[in-house]
Amino acid sequence: MPDSPVLLRKTTVHDAKHIHALILRCSRDGSMMPRSMNEIYERIRSFRVLERRGRIIGCCCLHIMWDDLAEIKSLAVDPAHRGKNYGAIMVRDAIEEARELKVKQVFALTFIPDFFKQFGFKKINMNKLPKKIWIECVNCIHYPDCDETAVIRNVEEK
Repeated sequence: MPDSPVLLRKTTVHDAKHIHALILRCSRDGSMMPRSMNEIYERIRSFRVLERRGRIIGCCCLHIMWDDLAEIKSLAVDPAHRGKNYGAIMVRDAIEEARELKVKQVFALTFIPDFFKQFGFKKINMNKLPKKIWIECVNCIHYPDCDETAVIRNVEEK
């Protein structure tokens, strides 16, 4: 049976618990950081979800840092649905949304920098990013021994 179509959509508050469960499930393999329910609710308007058969199978958050910088965070695809380009759909959507908002650059902190290369992201020294990002880092269980890689790209580049 062929895969049913997927729907990429904005979130509602009713999606928060499903997003939280998905992120926790995906964080167990160490490929991403877990997020608290509080953080998800605070950023619910910045999330988009990928839905298949009424079930959330992916999520991504575009967090605006300043007028010229946004962060792609909490990018997750249900392990049962990986390898189908769903992560790529959400990253492209986040870049397009940043373009519509006139943000100049988008960055991500990731354990999988090679995934972001296909979208024009390049590795950057984390110290080149605004100190504001460190607020989250100092509260992280991996701080100060985190091995996430910072990647960045200009939004106007195709």
